Amino acid sequence: MNVAHMTLIKNNLWGSKMKKWIFGILIVTAAAAGGFWASADKDMKALISHLPTDANVLFWSVEQRDAGFRALDRIPILAKSNIIKAGDTVYPMPKGDPLTIDMDVDAYMKAQRTAGLVIVQDGKIRVEKYGLDFDAQGKWTSFSVAKSFTSTLVGAAIKDGYIKSVDDMVSTYIPDLKGSAYDDVTIAQLLTMTSGVRWNEDYADPKSDVALFNLHKPEKGMDVTVSYMRNLPREAPAGTKWVYKTGETNLIGVLVSSATKKKLSDYLSEKVWAPYGMEQDASWLLGSTGHEISGCCIQASTRDYARFGVFVLGGAKINGQSIWPDNWLASATVKKADIGMAGRGYGYQWWTYDDGSYAAQGIFGQGIFIDPKRKLIIASNSNWPKATDPDTVGAGREAFYKAVQAAVDADAKKR
Repeated sequence: MNVAHMTLIKNNLWGSKMKKWIFGILIVTAAAAGGFWASADKDMKALISHLPTDANVLFWSVEQRDAGFRALDRIPILAKSNIIKAGDTVYPMPKGDPLTIDMDVDAYMKAQRTAGLVIVQDGKIRVEKYGLDFDAQGKWTSFSVAKSFTSTLVGAAIKDGYIKSVDDMVSTYIPDLKGSAYDDVTIAQLLTMTSGVRWNEDYADPKSDVALFNLHKPEKGMDVTVSYMRNLPREAPAGTKWVYKTGETNLIGVLVSSATKKKLSDYLSEKVWAPYGMEQDASWLLGSTGHEISGCCIQASTRDYARFGVFVLGGAKINGQSIWPDNWLASATVKKADIGMAGRGYGYQWWTYDDGSYAAQGIFGQGIFIDPKRKLIIASNSNWPKATDPDTVGAGREAFYKAVQAAVDADAKKR
Protein backbone atom coordinates (compact mmCIF):
# COMPACT_ATOMS: atom_id res chain seq x y z
CA MET A 1 0.00 0.00 0.00
CA ASN A 2 0.92 3.61 0.25
CA VAL A 3 3.71 4.93 2.43
CA ALA A 4 4.07 8.14 0.48
CA HIS A 5 1.87 9.64 3.10
CA MET A 6 4.60 8.95 5.60
CA THR A 7 6.22 12.17 4.46
CA LEU A 8 3.11 14.15 3.60
CA ILE A 9 3.13 15.92 6.95
CA LYS A 10 6.88 16.51 6.90
CA ASN A 11 6.63 20.28 7.28
CA ASN A 12 4.11 20.05 10.08
CA LEU A 13 5.65 17.57 12.53
CA TRP A 14 7.61 18.24 15.68
CA GLY A 15 11.22 17.62 16.44
CA SER A 16 12.09 16.93 20.07
CA LYS A 17 12.72 20.61 20.83
CA MET A 18 9.41 21.60 19.26
CA LYS A 19 7.69 18.90 21.29
CA LYS A 20 8.98 20.44 24.52
CA TRP A 21 7.92 23.89 23.31
CA ILE A 22 4.41 22.66 22.56
CA PHE A 23 4.17 21.08 25.99
CA GLY A 24 5.16 24.42 27.48
CA ILE A 25 2.46 26.21 25.52
CA LEU A 26 -0.12 23.65 26.61
CA ILE A 27 0.88 24.05 30.25
CA VAL A 28 0.49 27.82 29.99
CA THR A 29 -2.81 27.39 28.17
CA ALA A 30 -4.04 25.02 30.85
CA ALA A 31 -3.24 27.48 33.58
CA ALA A 32 -4.81 30.39 31.70
CA ALA A 33 -7.90 28.59 30.49
CA GLY A 34 -8.71 26.72 33.65
CA GLY A 35 -7.24 23.35 32.75
CA PHE A 36 -6.66 22.23 29.17
CA TRP A 37 -5.90 18.69 30.27
CA ALA A 38 -9.07 18.38 32.29
CA SER A 39 -11.20 19.42 29.31
CA ALA A 40 -9.35 17.40 26.66
CA ASP A 41 -10.96 14.19 25.42
CA LYS A 42 -9.14 10.86 25.64
CA ASP A 43 -7.88 10.99 22.05
CA MET A 44 -6.33 14.42 22.56
CA LYS A 45 -4.77 13.29 25.82
CA ALA A 46 -3.29 10.26 24.08
CA LEU A 47 -1.86 12.45 21.33
CA ILE A 48 -0.29 14.87 23.80
CA SER A 49 1.19 11.97 25.76
CA HIS A 50 2.73 10.40 22.64
CA LEU A 51 3.57 13.29 20.32
CA PRO A 52 5.34 12.15 17.13
CA THR A 53 8.94 13.34 16.95
CA ASP A 54 9.82 12.18 13.44
CA ALA A 55 8.58 13.40 10.06
CA ASN A 56 8.16 9.85 8.77
CA VAL A 57 5.32 7.70 10.10
CA LEU A 58 7.49 4.61 9.54
CA PHE A 59 9.65 5.74 12.42
CA TRP A 60 6.86 6.45 14.87
CA SER A 61 6.57 4.06 17.76
CA VAL A 62 3.50 1.84 18.01
CA GLU A 63 2.22 4.09 20.81
CA GLN A 64 2.73 7.22 18.70
CA ARG A 65 0.82 5.63 15.83
CA ASP A 66 -1.97 4.50 18.14
CA ALA A 67 -2.36 8.10 19.29
CA GLY A 68 -1.57 9.84 16.02
CA PHE A 69 -3.77 7.86 13.64
CA ARG A 70 -6.90 8.93 15.55
CA ALA A 71 -5.91 12.59 15.76
CA LEU A 72 -3.81 13.65 12.75
CA ASP A 73 -6.20 16.54 12.18
CA ARG A 74 -6.55 17.68 15.78
CA ILE A 75 -3.63 20.10 16.07
CA PRO A 76 -2.86 22.41 13.11
CA ILE A 77 0.89 22.31 13.70
CA LEU A 78 0.77 18.53 13.24
CA ALA A 79 -1.21 18.62 9.99
CA LYS A 80 -3.48 21.17 8.38
CA SER A 81 -6.78 19.92 7.07
CA ASN A 82 -10.10 20.91 5.50
CA ILE A 83 -13.42 19.90 6.99
CA ILE A 84 -15.78 17.59 5.11
CA LYS A 85 -19.11 18.73 6.46
CA ALA A 86 -21.89 16.29 7.28
CA GLY A 87 -25.54 17.14 6.90
CA ASP A 88 -28.42 17.36 9.37
CA THR A 89 -29.82 13.87 8.74
CA VAL A 90 -27.94 10.62 9.39
CA TYR A 91 -28.36 7.67 7.05
CA PRO A 92 -29.64 4.84 9.27
CA MET A 93 -27.67 1.66 9.74
CA PRO A 94 -29.79 -0.24 12.28
CA LYS A 95 -28.46 -3.12 14.32
CA GLY A 96 -29.14 -6.51 12.78
CA ASP A 97 -28.86 -9.98 14.25
CA PRO A 98 -25.30 -10.72 15.43
CA LEU A 99 -23.30 -12.57 12.81
CA THR A 100 -21.71 -15.81 13.99
CA ILE A 101 -18.22 -16.02 12.48
CA ASP A 102 -16.22 -19.22 12.67
CA MET A 103 -13.23 -17.36 14.02
CA ASP A 104 -12.21 -15.76 17.31
CA VAL A 105 -12.92 -12.16 16.30
CA ASP A 106 -11.36 -10.69 19.44
CA ALA A 107 -8.14 -12.64 18.82
CA TYR A 108 -8.18 -11.54 15.18
CA MET A 109 -8.55 -7.89 16.21
CA LYS A 110 -5.71 -8.23 18.71
CA ALA A 111 -3.40 -9.72 16.06
CA GLN A 112 -4.37 -7.00 13.58
CA ARG A 113 -4.21 -4.29 16.26
CA THR A 114 -7.67 -3.22 15.13
CA ALA A 115 -9.15 0.01 16.43
CA GLY A 116 -12.54 -0.27 14.74
CA LEU A 117 -14.46 -3.01 12.93
CA VAL A 118 -17.93 -2.53 11.48
CA ILE A 119 -19.58 -5.23 9.38
CA VAL A 120 -22.77 -4.26 7.54
CA GLN A 121 -24.83 -6.85 5.71
CA ASP A 122 -28.03 -6.06 3.84
CA GLY A 123 -28.02 -2.57 5.33
CA LYS A 124 -27.78 -3.68 8.97
CA ILE A 125 -24.82 -3.67 11.34
CA ARG A 126 -24.08 -7.32 12.10
CA VAL A 127 -20.78 -6.74 13.94
CA GLU A 128 -19.39 -3.62 15.59
CA LYS A 129 -16.31 -3.87 17.80
CA TYR A 130 -13.56 -1.52 18.92
CA GLY A 131 -10.06 -1.86 20.32
CA LEU A 132 -6.99 0.23 21.19
CA ASP A 133 -9.21 2.41 23.41
CA PHE A 134 -10.98 3.68 20.27
CA ASP A 135 -14.77 3.97 19.96
CA ALA A 136 -17.65 4.82 17.64
CA GLN A 137 -17.23 8.56 18.17
CA GLY A 138 -13.55 8.59 17.26
CA LYS A 139 -12.08 9.26 13.83
CA TRP A 140 -9.20 7.31 12.29
CA THR A 141 -7.01 8.10 9.30
CA SER A 142 -7.82 6.41 6.01
CA PHE A 143 -4.39 6.42 4.40
CA SER A 144 -4.86 5.05 0.83
CA VAL A 145 -8.53 4.23 1.36
CA ALA A 146 -8.94 7.86 0.30
CA LYS A 147 -7.98 6.87 -3.24
CA SER A 148 -11.38 5.25 -3.73
CA PHE A 149 -13.09 8.40 -2.44
CA THR A 150 -11.15 10.41 -5.03
CA SER A 151 -12.23 7.99 -7.77
CA THR A 152 -15.82 8.50 -6.64
CA LEU A 153 -15.42 12.25 -7.20
CA VAL A 154 -14.16 11.67 -10.75
CA GLY A 155 -17.39 9.84 -11.53
CA ALA A 156 -19.41 12.65 -9.95
CA ALA A 157 -17.53 15.29 -11.93
CA ILE A 158 -18.32 13.46 -15.17
CA LYS A 159 -22.01 13.23 -14.25
CA ASP A 160 -22.01 16.93 -13.35
CA GLY A 161 -20.44 17.85 -16.68
CA TYR A 162 -17.15 19.16 -15.29
CA ILE A 163 -15.22 16.34 -16.99
CA LYS A 164 -16.28 15.11 -20.41
CA SER A 165 -14.90 11.56 -20.31
CA VAL A 166 -12.25 9.30 -18.77
CA ASP A 167 -10.84 9.16 -22.30
CA ASP A 168 -9.89 12.85 -22.08
CA MET A 169 -6.21 13.67 -21.76
CA VAL A 170 -5.05 14.59 -18.28
CA SER A 171 -3.25 17.68 -19.60
CA THR A 172 -6.59 19.08 -20.77
CA TYR A 173 -7.46 19.68 -17.13
CA ILE A 174 -3.94 20.23 -15.78
CA PRO A 175 -2.29 22.50 -18.39
CA ASP A 176 1.01 22.50 -16.47
CA LEU A 177 1.42 18.87 -17.61
CA LYS A 178 1.47 19.83 -21.30
CA GLY A 179 4.75 18.84 -22.90
CA SER A 180 5.45 16.27 -20.18
CA ALA A 181 5.19 12.48 -20.30
CA TYR A 182 1.62 12.92 -19.05
CA ASP A 183 0.58 14.88 -22.14
CA ASP A 184 -0.65 11.69 -23.86
CA VAL A 185 -2.08 9.98 -20.76
CA THR A 186 -5.83 9.66 -20.34
CA ILE A 187 -7.81 10.06 -17.13
CA ALA A 188 -8.64 6.34 -17.30
CA GLN A 189 -4.96 5.46 -17.43
CA LEU A 190 -4.31 7.70 -14.44
CA LEU A 191 -7.17 6.04 -12.55
CA THR A 192 -5.77 2.57 -13.28
CA MET A 193 -2.12 3.60 -12.68
CA THR A 194 -1.15 2.52 -16.19
CA SER A 195 0.30 5.83 -17.41
CA GLY A 196 3.63 4.25 -18.37
CA VAL A 197 5.45 7.12 -16.66
CA ARG A 198 8.45 5.94 -14.65
CA TRP A 199 7.95 5.90 -10.89
CA ASN A 200 9.72 4.29 -7.94
CA GLU A 201 7.48 3.45 -4.97
CA ASP A 202 10.22 1.75 -2.94
CA TYR A 203 9.47 2.90 0.59
CA ALA A 204 12.88 1.80 1.85
CA ASP A 205 14.75 3.91 -0.71
CA PRO A 206 15.22 7.54 0.44
CA LYS A 207 15.87 8.50 -3.19
CA SER A 208 12.67 6.95 -4.55
CA ASP A 209 9.99 9.12 -6.09
CA VAL A 210 7.60 8.27 -3.28
CA ALA A 211 10.16 9.63 -0.79
CA LEU A 212 11.10 12.70 -2.80
CA PHE A 213 7.94 14.12 -4.31
CA ASN A 214 6.55 15.50 -1.05
CA LEU A 215 9.93 17.13 -0.35
CA HIS A 216 9.98 18.82 -3.75
CA LYS A 217 10.00 22.62 -3.94
CA PRO A 218 7.42 23.52 -6.58
CA GLU A 219 7.51 26.34 -9.04
CA LYS A 220 5.64 29.39 -7.81
CA GLY A 221 1.89 28.98 -8.07
CA MET A 222 2.06 25.30 -9.04
CA ASP A 223 0.84 22.31 -7.07
CA VAL A 224 3.75 20.37 -5.60
CA THR A 225 2.68 17.05 -7.14
CA VAL A 226 2.23 18.55 -10.61
CA SER A 227 5.58 20.32 -10.34
CA TYR A 228 7.39 17.10 -9.48
CA MET A 229 5.63 14.69 -11.79
CA ARG A 230 5.76 16.73 -14.95
CA ASN A 231 9.53 16.13 -14.98
CA LEU A 232 9.28 12.32 -14.85
CA PRO A 233 10.30 10.30 -17.95
CA ARG A 234 8.27 7.65 -19.73
CA GLU A 235 9.23 3.97 -19.33
CA ALA A 236 6.41 2.25 -21.25
CA PRO A 237 3.62 3.19 -23.67
CA ALA A 238 0.56 4.56 -21.89
CA GLY A 239 -1.91 1.84 -20.95
CA THR A 240 0.53 -1.07 -21.13
CA LYS A 241 2.08 -1.34 -17.66
CA TRP A 242 0.62 -1.16 -14.14
CA VAL A 243 2.78 0.39 -11.43
CA TYR A 244 1.38 1.55 -8.10
CA LYS A 245 1.96 5.30 -8.04
CA THR A 246 0.86 7.44 -5.14
CA GLY A 247 1.69 10.59 -7.04
CA GLU A 248 -0.84 9.76 -9.75
CA THR A 249 -3.73 9.68 -7.30
CA ASN A 250 -2.64 13.11 -6.11
CA LEU A 251 -2.75 14.23 -9.73
CA ILE A 252 -6.32 12.93 -9.97
CA GLY A 253 -7.27 15.14 -7.05
CA VAL A 254 -5.68 18.18 -8.69
CA LEU A 255 -7.56 17.31 -11.89
CA VAL A 256 -10.93 17.12 -10.12
CA SER A 257 -10.34 20.39 -8.29
CA SER A 258 -9.21 22.06 -11.51
CA ALA A 259 -12.27 20.82 -13.40
CA THR A 260 -14.84 21.64 -10.71
CA LYS A 261 -13.16 24.78 -9.33
CA LYS A 262 -13.89 23.35 -5.89
CA LYS A 263 -11.88 21.98 -2.99
CA LEU A 264 -12.04 18.20 -2.84
CA SER A 265 -13.34 18.40 0.72
CA ASP A 266 -16.18 20.69 -0.33
CA TYR A 267 -17.04 18.57 -3.37
CA LEU A 268 -17.07 15.38 -1.27
CA SER A 269 -19.34 17.08 1.24
CA GLU A 270 -21.63 18.36 -1.53
CA LYS A 271 -21.93 15.07 -3.39
CA VAL A 272 -21.73 12.47 -0.61
CA TRP A 273 -21.06 13.41 2.99
CA ALA A 274 -23.93 15.82 3.61
CA PRO A 275 -26.72 14.57 1.31
CA TYR A 276 -26.20 10.86 1.98
CA GLY A 277 -26.16 11.34 5.72
CA MET A 278 -22.74 10.66 7.19
CA GLU A 279 -22.85 10.67 10.97
CA GLN A 280 -19.95 13.03 11.67
CA ASP A 281 -17.93 15.72 9.99
CA ALA A 282 -14.71 14.32 8.57
CA SER A 283 -11.51 16.06 7.49
CA TRP A 284 -8.96 15.77 4.71
CA LEU A 285 -5.28 16.50 5.28
CA LEU A 286 -3.51 19.03 3.07
CA GLY A 287 -0.20 18.92 1.23
CA SER A 288 2.46 21.60 1.31
CA THR A 289 0.75 23.71 -1.37
CA GLY A 290 -2.64 23.61 0.34
CA HIS A 291 -4.38 20.98 -1.77
CA GLU A 292 -6.05 17.94 -0.25
CA ILE A 293 -3.77 14.92 -0.48
CA SER A 294 -6.15 12.94 -2.63
CA GLY A 295 -4.30 9.66 -2.23
CA CYS A 296 -4.44 9.78 1.52
CA CYS A 297 -5.60 10.81 4.89
CA ILE A 298 -9.28 11.39 5.31
CA GLN A 299 -10.10 11.38 9.01
CA ALA A 300 -13.49 9.75 9.69
CA SER A 301 -15.28 7.32 11.97
CA THR A 302 -15.30 3.61 11.22
CA ARG A 303 -19.09 3.75 10.98
CA ASP A 304 -18.85 6.43 8.29
CA TYR A 305 -16.29 4.40 6.36
CA ALA A 306 -18.82 1.56 6.49
CA ARG A 307 -21.59 3.96 5.50
CA PHE A 308 -19.53 5.02 2.48
CA GLY A 309 -19.38 1.33 1.55
CA VAL A 310 -23.17 1.15 1.76
CA PHE A 311 -23.38 4.25 -0.42
CA VAL A 312 -21.12 2.75 -3.10
CA LEU A 313 -22.81 -0.66 -2.97
CA GLY A 314 -26.16 1.02 -3.54
CA GLY A 315 -24.95 2.76 -6.68
CA ALA A 316 -24.07 6.12 -5.07
CA LYS A 317 -27.67 7.28 -5.04
CA ILE A 318 -28.99 10.47 -3.48
CA ASN A 319 -32.78 10.73 -3.46
CA GLY A 320 -32.93 7.82 -5.89
CA GLN A 321 -30.53 9.35 -8.42
CA SER A 322 -26.92 8.24 -8.79
CA ILE A 323 -24.19 10.85 -8.61
CA TRP A 324 -22.35 8.77 -11.23
CA PRO A 325 -22.88 8.23 -14.95
CA ASP A 326 -24.56 5.00 -16.03
CA ASN A 327 -22.32 1.94 -15.61
CA TRP A 328 -19.66 3.86 -13.64
CA LEU A 329 -19.69 1.43 -10.70
CA ALA A 330 -19.37 -1.64 -12.93
CA SER A 331 -16.53 -0.02 -14.82
CA ALA A 332 -14.70 1.32 -11.77
CA THR A 333 -14.73 -1.89 -9.75
CA VAL A 334 -13.81 -4.47 -12.38
CA LYS A 335 -10.23 -5.60 -13.10
CA LYS A 336 -8.71 -3.24 -15.65
CA ALA A 337 -5.06 -3.78 -14.80
CA ASP A 338 -3.16 -6.97 -14.04
CA ILE A 339 -1.23 -6.55 -10.77
CA GLY A 340 0.50 -9.93 -10.84
CA MET A 341 -1.69 -11.54 -8.17
CA ALA A 342 -3.96 -14.48 -8.95
CA GLY A 343 -7.62 -13.58 -8.58
CA ARG A 344 -6.87 -9.89 -8.03
CA GLY A 345 -6.63 -6.74 -10.09
CA TYR A 346 -6.96 -2.97 -10.10
CA GLY A 347 -9.84 -0.82 -11.33
CA TYR A 348 -10.44 2.90 -10.96
CA GLN A 349 -8.56 3.23 -7.67
CA TRP A 350 -10.27 0.11 -6.31
CA TRP A 351 -8.56 -3.23 -5.65
CA THR A 352 -10.63 -5.93 -7.35
CA TYR A 353 -11.35 -9.61 -6.77
CA ASP A 354 -12.36 -12.02 -9.51
CA ASP A 355 -15.49 -13.01 -7.53
CA GLY A 356 -16.89 -9.51 -8.04
CA SER A 357 -15.84 -8.08 -4.68
CA TYR A 358 -13.68 -4.96 -4.45
CA ALA A 359 -11.91 -2.99 -1.76
CA ALA A 360 -10.35 0.29 -0.73
CA GLN A 361 -7.12 -0.35 1.16
CA GLY A 362 -4.58 1.69 3.09
CA ILE A 363 -1.35 1.04 4.91
CA PHE A 364 -1.34 -0.20 8.51
CA GLY A 365 -4.58 -2.11 7.92
CA GLN A 366 -7.20 0.42 6.80
CA GLY A 367 -9.89 -1.04 4.56
CA ILE A 368 -13.40 -1.04 3.14
CA PHE A 369 -14.25 -4.43 1.62
CA ILE A 370 -17.43 -4.62 -0.48
CA ASP A 371 -19.06 -7.85 -1.65
CA PRO A 372 -22.10 -7.06 -3.83
CA LYS A 373 -23.23 -10.70 -4.03
CA ARG A 374 -23.72 -10.86 -0.26
CA LYS A 375 -24.63 -7.18 0.21
CA LEU A 376 -21.65 -7.09 2.56
CA ILE A 377 -19.38 -4.29 3.73
CA ILE A 378 -16.44 -4.76 6.11
CA ALA A 379 -14.88 -1.51 7.33
CA SER A 380 -11.80 -1.67 9.50
CA ASN A 381 -9.25 0.69 10.97
CA SER A 382 -6.06 -0.69 12.43
CA ASN A 383 -2.47 -0.03 13.39
CA TRP A 384 -0.61 -3.03 12.01
CA PRO A 385 2.86 -3.69 13.43
CA LYS A 386 4.23 -2.75 10.00
CA ALA A 387 2.87 -0.54 7.23
CA THR A 388 2.51 -3.47 4.85
CA ASP A 389 2.88 -7.15 5.62
CA PRO A 390 1.04 -9.27 3.05
CA ASP A 391 2.27 -12.59 4.42
CA THR A 392 1.06 -12.17 8.02
CA VAL A 393 -1.52 -9.52 8.95
CA GLY A 394 -2.36 -8.97 5.28
CA ALA A 395 -3.06 -12.67 4.78
CA GLY A 396 -4.93 -12.68 8.07
CA ARG A 397 -7.24 -9.94 6.85
CA GLU A 398 -7.97 -11.81 3.62
CA ALA A 399 -8.75 -14.94 5.66
CA PHE A 400 -11.10 -12.91 7.83
CA TYR A 401 -12.93 -11.60 4.77
CA LYS A 402 -13.49 -15.18 3.63
CA ALA A 403 -14.65 -16.22 7.10
CA VAL A 404 -17.21 -13.40 7.12
CA GLN A 405 -18.41 -14.37 3.64
CA ALA A 406 -18.81 -17.97 4.80
CA ALA A 407 -20.71 -16.78 7.87
CA VAL A 408 -23.12 -14.78 5.71
CA ASP A 409 -23.67 -17.81 3.46
CA ALA A 410 -24.30 -20.08 6.45
CA ASP A 411 -26.70 -17.55 7.94
CA ALA A 412 -28.64 -17.33 4.67
CA LYS A 413 -29.14 -21.11 4.61
CA LYS A 414 -30.78 -20.97 8.04
CA ARG A 415 -33.34 -18.42 6.97
